[in-house]
Amino acid sequence: MRPTAATPLLPGAEPYSHRGSEVGVLLCHGFTGSPYSMRPWAERLAAAGYSVEVPLLPGHGTTWQDMNLTTSDDWYAAAERALLDLASRCEEVFVMGLSMGGALTLRLAQEHPHLVRGAVVVNPSLVVEDVRLPLVAPFRGLAARIMPSTPGLTSDVAKPGEREGGYTRTPTAAAATLPKLWRAVQQGMSGLRAPILAYRSPQDHVVGPRSLRMLARRAVNTSLTIHLLHDSYHVATLDHDADVIFDGSLAFVREQRRSGEGAVR
Repeated sequence: MRPTAATPLLPGAEPYSHRGSEVGVLLCHGFTGSPYSMRPWAERLAAAGYSVEVPLLPGHGTTWQDMNLTTSDDWYAAAERALLDLASRCEEVFVMGLSMGGALTLRLAQEHPHLVRGAVVVNPSLVVEDVRLPLVAPFRGLAARIMPSTPGLTSDVAKPGEREGGYTRTPTAAAATLPKLWRAVQQGMSGLRAPILAYRSPQDHVVGPRSLRMLARRAVNTSLTIHLLHDSYHVATLDHDADVIFDGSLAFVREQRRSGEGAVR
Protein backbone atom coordinates (compact mmCIF):
# COMPACT_ATOMS: atom_id res chain seq x y z
CA MET A 1 0.00 0.00 0.00
CA ARG A 2 1.32 3.44 -0.94
CA PRO A 3 0.21 6.55 0.97
CA THR A 4 -2.17 8.76 -0.99
CA ALA A 5 -2.92 12.45 -0.82
CA ALA A 6 -5.55 11.56 1.79
CA THR A 7 -3.03 9.72 3.94
CA PRO A 8 0.28 11.59 3.90
CA LEU A 9 3.28 10.15 5.65
CA LEU A 10 3.86 11.00 9.27
CA PRO A 11 6.93 13.20 9.86
CA GLY A 12 10.08 11.10 9.62
CA ALA A 13 8.27 7.96 8.44
CA GLU A 14 9.76 7.90 4.96
CA PRO A 15 11.93 4.93 3.92
CA TYR A 16 15.69 5.30 4.17
CA SER A 17 18.18 4.17 1.52
CA HIS A 18 21.94 4.59 1.25
CA ARG A 19 24.21 3.21 -1.47
CA GLY A 20 27.52 2.27 0.05
CA SER A 21 29.85 -0.71 -0.08
CA GLU A 22 29.10 -4.26 -1.20
CA VAL A 23 28.14 -5.09 2.38
CA GLY A 24 24.43 -4.39 2.85
CA VAL A 25 22.28 -4.03 5.95
CA LEU A 26 18.48 -4.26 5.99
CA LEU A 27 16.69 -2.72 8.99
CA CYS A 28 13.08 -3.62 9.88
CA HIS A 29 11.00 -1.34 12.10
CA GLY A 30 8.37 -2.43 14.60
CA PHE A 31 4.59 -2.89 14.65
CA THR A 32 2.74 0.46 14.27
CA GLY A 33 6.14 2.18 14.03
CA SER A 34 8.09 3.44 11.03
CA PRO A 35 11.66 3.99 9.77
CA TYR A 36 11.76 6.95 12.18
CA SER A 37 12.76 4.62 15.01
CA MET A 38 15.53 3.10 12.87
CA ARG A 39 16.93 6.26 11.28
CA PRO A 40 19.78 6.94 13.75
CA TRP A 41 20.87 3.29 13.51
CA ALA A 42 20.70 3.39 9.72
CA GLU A 43 22.72 6.58 9.57
CA ARG A 44 25.43 5.12 11.81
CA LEU A 45 25.72 2.07 9.54
CA ALA A 46 25.77 4.28 6.46
CA ALA A 47 28.50 6.46 7.99
CA ALA A 48 30.58 3.28 8.35
CA GLY A 49 30.33 2.83 4.59
CA TYR A 50 27.70 0.11 4.31
CA SER A 51 24.72 0.01 1.96
CA VAL A 52 21.59 0.42 4.08
CA GLU A 53 17.88 -0.05 3.44
CA VAL A 54 15.00 0.73 5.82
CA PRO A 55 11.70 0.03 4.05
CA LEU A 56 8.40 1.47 5.24
CA LEU A 57 6.24 -1.58 5.86
CA PRO A 58 2.72 -1.60 4.34
CA GLY A 59 0.09 0.19 6.40
CA HIS A 60 2.67 1.94 8.56
CA GLY A 61 3.64 5.59 8.69
CA THR A 62 0.24 6.99 7.73
CA THR A 63 -2.84 6.10 9.83
CA TRP A 64 -3.91 3.07 11.85
CA GLN A 65 -6.92 2.79 9.54
CA ASP A 66 -4.54 2.13 6.64
CA MET A 67 -2.78 -0.51 8.69
CA ASN A 68 -6.03 -2.38 9.36
CA LEU A 69 -6.05 -3.19 5.62
CA THR A 70 -2.73 -5.04 5.86
CA THR A 71 -1.46 -8.26 7.43
CA SER A 72 1.77 -9.79 8.69
CA ASP A 73 2.09 -11.51 5.29
CA ASP A 74 2.23 -8.05 3.68
CA TRP A 75 4.91 -6.85 6.10
CA TYR A 76 7.04 -9.92 5.57
CA ALA A 77 6.67 -9.70 1.79
CA ALA A 78 7.87 -6.09 1.83
CA ALA A 79 10.86 -6.99 4.00
CA GLU A 80 11.67 -9.94 1.73
CA ARG A 81 11.56 -7.77 -1.39
CA ALA A 82 13.95 -5.33 0.25
CA LEU A 83 16.29 -8.17 1.20
CA LEU A 84 16.36 -9.64 -2.30
CA ASP A 85 16.94 -6.23 -3.85
CA LEU A 86 19.80 -5.50 -1.45
CA ALA A 87 21.32 -8.94 -2.02
CA SER A 88 21.21 -8.39 -5.79
CA ARG A 89 23.73 -5.54 -5.44
CA CYS A 90 25.72 -6.58 -2.37
CA GLU A 91 28.12 -9.44 -1.77
CA GLU A 92 27.08 -9.86 1.87
CA VAL A 93 23.86 -8.92 3.64
CA PHE A 94 22.96 -8.55 7.32
CA VAL A 95 19.43 -8.12 8.68
CA MET A 96 18.49 -6.20 11.82
CA GLY A 97 15.18 -5.39 13.47
CA LEU A 98 13.33 -3.85 16.39
CA SER A 99 10.33 -5.50 18.12
CA MET A 100 8.07 -7.02 15.43
CA GLY A 101 10.86 -6.10 13.03
CA GLY A 102 12.96 -8.58 14.99
CA ALA A 103 10.49 -11.33 14.09
CA LEU A 104 10.71 -10.32 10.44
CA THR A 105 14.50 -10.32 10.70
CA LEU A 106 14.64 -13.86 12.05
CA ARG A 107 12.09 -15.07 9.50
CA LEU A 108 14.24 -13.69 6.69
CA ALA A 109 17.27 -15.47 8.13
CA GLN A 110 15.27 -18.70 8.32
CA GLU A 111 13.94 -18.46 4.78
CA HIS A 112 17.15 -17.18 3.14
CA PRO A 113 20.11 -18.78 4.93
CA HIS A 114 22.19 -18.47 1.75
CA LEU A 115 21.78 -14.68 1.77
CA VAL A 116 21.82 -13.63 5.41
CA ARG A 117 25.30 -13.41 6.94
CA GLY A 118 24.09 -12.42 10.42
CA ALA A 119 21.10 -11.00 12.33
CA VAL A 120 20.74 -8.38 15.06
CA VAL A 121 17.48 -8.05 17.01
CA VAL A 122 16.46 -5.46 19.60
CA ASN A 123 13.67 -6.38 22.01
CA PRO A 124 12.23 -8.80 19.45
CA SER A 125 8.54 -9.70 19.60
CA LEU A 126 8.40 -13.46 19.02
CA VAL A 127 5.60 -14.87 21.21
CA VAL A 128 2.04 -14.01 22.19
CA GLU A 129 1.96 -11.37 24.93
CA ASP A 130 -1.80 -10.71 24.73
CA VAL A 131 -3.67 -14.01 25.06
CA ARG A 132 -6.68 -12.47 23.31
CA LEU A 133 -4.91 -12.17 19.94
CA PRO A 134 -5.09 -15.86 18.92
CA LEU A 135 -8.79 -15.84 19.84
CA VAL A 136 -9.46 -12.78 17.71
CA ALA A 137 -7.43 -13.95 14.68
CA PRO A 138 -10.14 -16.17 13.09
CA PHE A 139 -12.64 -13.33 13.42
CA ARG A 140 -10.42 -10.37 12.53
CA GLY A 141 -12.96 -8.87 10.12
CA LEU A 142 -15.75 -8.93 12.68
CA ALA A 143 -13.44 -7.72 15.44
CA ALA A 144 -12.31 -4.82 13.28
CA ARG A 145 -15.91 -3.74 12.78
CA ILE A 146 -16.86 -4.03 16.45
CA MET A 147 -13.65 -2.52 17.81
CA PRO A 148 -11.48 -1.19 14.96
CA SER A 149 -8.68 -0.13 17.29
CA THR A 150 -7.52 -0.16 20.89
CA PRO A 151 -5.27 2.22 22.82
CA GLY A 152 -1.68 1.80 21.66
CA LEU A 153 1.56 1.76 23.58
CA THR A 154 3.97 3.88 21.60
CA SER A 155 7.10 5.81 22.49
CA ASP A 156 8.16 3.43 25.29
CA VAL A 157 11.40 5.36 25.72
CA ALA A 158 13.18 6.26 28.97
CA LYS A 159 15.02 9.21 27.43
CA PRO A 160 13.14 12.44 28.24
CA GLY A 161 11.47 14.15 25.30
CA GLU A 162 12.06 11.33 22.83
CA ARG A 163 9.10 10.16 20.75
CA GLU A 164 8.83 7.13 18.48
CA GLY A 165 6.51 8.65 15.92
CA GLY A 166 4.21 5.60 15.78
CA TYR A 167 0.45 5.19 15.98
CA THR A 168 -1.28 6.00 19.25
CA ARG A 169 -3.97 3.41 18.40
CA THR A 170 -3.45 -0.31 17.72
CA PRO A 171 -5.38 -1.51 14.64
CA THR A 172 -7.30 -4.61 15.70
CA ALA A 173 -7.46 -6.47 12.38
CA ALA A 174 -3.75 -5.98 11.72
CA ALA A 175 -2.75 -7.02 15.23
CA ALA A 176 -4.79 -10.21 14.87
CA THR A 177 -2.38 -11.40 12.14
CA LEU A 178 0.70 -11.22 14.37
CA PRO A 179 0.28 -14.77 15.79
CA LYS A 180 0.73 -16.19 12.28
CA LEU A 181 4.12 -14.48 11.99
CA TRP A 182 5.15 -15.58 15.48
CA ARG A 183 4.20 -19.21 14.77
CA ALA A 184 6.22 -19.24 11.58
CA VAL A 185 9.28 -17.83 13.38
CA GLN A 186 8.93 -20.30 16.25
CA GLN A 187 8.53 -23.28 13.94
CA GLY A 188 11.57 -22.26 11.90
CA MET A 189 13.96 -21.82 14.82
CA SER A 190 15.94 -24.98 14.11
CA GLY A 191 16.58 -23.64 10.61
CA LEU A 192 18.46 -20.59 11.82
CA ARG A 193 22.08 -20.73 10.70
CA ALA A 194 23.17 -17.09 10.75
CA PRO A 195 24.79 -15.88 14.00
CA ILE A 196 22.45 -13.74 16.09
CA LEU A 197 23.19 -10.73 18.28
CA ALA A 198 20.25 -9.84 20.55
CA TYR A 199 19.61 -6.86 22.81
CA ARG A 200 17.07 -6.94 25.61
CA SER A 201 15.76 -4.13 27.85
CA PRO A 202 14.76 -5.53 31.26
CA GLN A 203 12.44 -2.50 31.63
CA ASP A 204 10.45 -3.16 28.47
CA HIS A 205 6.76 -2.23 28.80
CA VAL A 206 5.77 -3.71 25.42
CA VAL A 207 7.56 -7.07 25.02
CA GLY A 208 8.18 -9.37 27.97
CA PRO A 209 11.13 -11.73 28.56
CA ARG A 210 9.45 -14.79 27.04
CA SER A 211 10.52 -13.93 23.49
CA LEU A 212 14.25 -14.10 24.15
CA ARG A 213 13.82 -17.14 26.37
CA MET A 214 12.16 -18.91 23.47
CA LEU A 215 14.90 -17.78 21.09
CA ALA A 216 17.64 -19.01 23.42
CA ARG A 217 15.89 -22.34 23.89
CA ARG A 218 15.11 -23.10 20.25
CA ALA A 219 17.90 -21.49 18.19
CA VAL A 220 20.10 -24.55 18.67
CA ASN A 221 21.92 -24.58 15.34
CA THR A 222 23.58 -21.19 15.49
CA SER A 223 25.35 -18.88 17.94
CA LEU A 224 23.32 -16.42 20.02
CA THR A 225 24.78 -13.54 22.02
CA ILE A 226 22.50 -11.53 24.34
CA HIS A 227 23.29 -8.12 25.82
CA LEU A 228 21.09 -6.34 28.38
CA LEU A 229 20.19 -2.66 28.03
CA HIS A 230 19.66 -1.43 31.57
CA ASP A 231 19.06 2.24 30.72
CA SER A 232 16.46 1.84 27.98
CA TYR A 233 12.85 0.83 27.50
CA HIS A 234 11.33 -0.93 24.47
CA VAL A 235 12.34 1.48 21.69
CA ALA A 236 16.00 1.20 22.62
CA THR A 237 17.17 2.47 19.23
CA LEU A 238 16.04 5.94 20.33
CA ASP A 239 16.98 5.58 23.99
CA HIS A 240 19.99 5.96 26.30
CA ASP A 241 21.58 2.72 25.08
CA ALA A 242 21.30 3.51 21.38
CA ASP A 243 25.06 3.88 20.96
CA VAL A 244 25.57 0.49 22.60
CA ILE A 245 23.35 -1.06 19.92
CA PHE A 246 24.91 0.89 17.06
CA ASP A 247 28.51 0.21 18.08
CA GLY A 248 27.73 -3.42 18.89
CA SER A 249 26.06 -4.06 15.55
CA LEU A 250 28.99 -2.51 13.69
CA ALA A 251 31.42 -4.71 15.60
CA PHE A 252 29.19 -7.72 14.88
CA VAL A 253 29.23 -7.05 11.12
CA ARG A 254 33.00 -6.65 11.11
CA GLU A 255 33.51 -9.81 13.15
CA GLN A 256 31.23 -11.95 11.00
CA ARG A 257 32.90 -10.69 7.85
CA ARG A 258 36.32 -11.60 9.30
CA SER A 259 35.22 -15.00 10.55
CA GLY A 260 33.45 -16.00 7.38
CA GLU A 261 30.69 -17.57 9.44
CA GLY A 262 27.00 -17.12 8.89
CA ALA A 263 25.43 -17.37 5.48
CA VAL A 264 25.61 -20.67 3.65
CA ARG A 265 27.20 -20.22 0.22
